[in-house]
Amino acid sequence: RSGSVAASKSLSSLSALRDTTRTAKFYKMAPKKVLLVSTSAGSMGGKATGLWISELAEPYYACTEAGLDVTIASIAGGAIPIDAGSLADAFFTADAKKFLHDAAAVGALTHSVKVDASMAGAYDAVVMCGGHGTCVDFHGAAAATLKSVIEGTHAAGKVVGALCHGPCSLVDCVKPDGSALVAGLEVTCFTNAEEEAVGATDWVKTYAKLPQDALPQDALAAKGATFKEGAPFSSTVAVSGTVITGQNPQSAEELGKAVVAALA
Repeated sequence: RSGSVAASKSLSSLSALRDTTRTAKFYKMAPKKVLLVSTSAGSMGGKATGLWISELAEPYYACTEAGLDVTIASIAGGAIPIDAGSLADAFFTADAKKFLHDAAAVGALTHSVKVDASMAGAYDAVVMCGGHGTCVDFHGAAAATLKSVIEGTHAAGKVVGALCHGPCSLVDCVKPDGSALVAGLEVTCFTNAEEEAVGATDWVKTYAKLPQDALPQDALAAKGATFKEGAPFSSTVAVSGTVITGQNPQSAEELGKAVVAALA
């Protein structure tokens, strides 16, 4: 009888060990999670705009091809408006074309998750994609929930990324001590020179409603950021601790790779 009890205990211990091993393997194998956030604004000042598609597609593939678990979200949730300009031949990159022919990717784009406060700290990286639509809903009252997600993500020591006009989302953000999140950090975004080159300076100053009607570059600098300015339309990425920013559409792939590297 004592032998039977000992055998039973041994089997129970073996079963518990197997369960523990399975659990350990599950957590070891679970991929890190990335949230790509898009604008939901399809116009600004009566002019059509939206998401610049390559600025989501290129980080999306950089992350998914690295085995990361990617969720696409937007301010309002649901279908995301695409800036028609980003579909023009000169800007419609290979990854953007691939994305729009990818059933799973398009499904995620047209059924995006609404940004929610519960996302703060729930993802290993939160990346704000670009397009002039972000000038409408990535700051101010429209972005109150996004602001809390970014602040919570940064406070948790996780990665915050932003591309092109996506860094508009960082202007209002603060650290737990109340200081500006970007103060003392090297960051970049679509530059004043690039806004001028595409004829968008007055449009952005008039309708974006950033503090003091500033362009994004100046709004970030006013918050104490050290601005990294690359040549117009060159790939330029700034990595400052866990904050990673890209200057323009040409920086989308490099930014995606920088996020992957930060999560490695």
